[in-house]
Amino acid sequence: MTTLLLIEQVLNGLQFGVMLFLMAAGLTLIFGVMGLINLAHGSLYMVGAFAAAAVAGWTGSFFLALVGSMVAAAMAGALVELTVIRRLYARDHLDQVLATFALILIFSEATRWIFGSFPLFLNVPEMLKGTITLPGGIQYSLYRLTIIGIGLAVAVGLFLLISKTRIGMRIRAGENDREMIAALGVDISVLYTVVFALGAALAGLSGALVGAIQSVEVGMGEPVLILAFVVIVIGGIGSIKGALAGAILVGLTDTLGRTLLPVVFGSFMEVSAATTIGSALASMLIYILMAGVLLFKPTGLFGKT
Repeated sequence: MTTLLLIEQVLNGLQFGVMLFLMAAGLTLIFGVMGLINLAHGSLYMVGAFAAAAVAGWTGSFFLALVGSMVAAAMAGALVELTVIRRLYARDHLDQVLATFALILIFSEATRWIFGSFPLFLNVPEMLKGTITLPGGIQYSLYRLTIIGIGLAVAVGLFLLISKTRIGMRIRAGENDREMIAALGVDISVLYTVVFALGAALAGLSGALVGAIQSVEVGMGEPVLILAFVVIVIGGIGSIKGALAGAILVGLTDTLGRTLLPVVFGSFMEVSAATTIGSALASMLIYILMAGVLLFKPTGLFGKT
């Protein structure tokens, strides 16, 4: 494998990690502040992707498609929180899992009813098509590089929101002692709705960005949701910094594993067998990484002890 190809795969892993961060950031906020296991978070990712495809089809604007994805996912998230999730905060985690799993089925069937069973496609805007030359003569997709930039910008924005603003102060306080901030006059119900809508909007944005790389179809959010849970376990529940670190680790591990392991096995066996075995082992690497992190730091890299 050449050095240029390795650098390209590192960038691909970073892009994948940034996409996972957008999913995991909302998930870790919801779980950290509300203590809620939300299996339907992947459905909000799907809602964002379908909303983006629909808005892009109506307007021809990719920027409006991104805005539409966030608005649609945030509205769907707020509606779900007000009608269903709000009744689950005092229930145990099993009830939360069952209820949010039912939401997955509802979202999937509603999306299939509205958009049909066939995949939709979201085109990369003309200004972001093609490649850009990076230092060292590396040719890399301009759109994927834009995803990396957007993800990092969102990470900085979330950090500033949580650490420097009044709403961020309330979110941090709600994570540590929700009864106390309720006693101080903060409307905890409104805070929960805002946090849930924010997490949903980030998931919707992630779905819209990925929708221009792969097809937009029913059920596309569930595989990403599993990886997002791995990310927050590795990074530490409730930590935005941990979500970013965990997402990048998972993205790089998965991408480089799928690239390098077939090459390693290909040095002493047939190419077809090496590809099969390498791909199988690569899919296990992120779970091995998670187990290794939890072995030495059970709360995750940036989780609270």
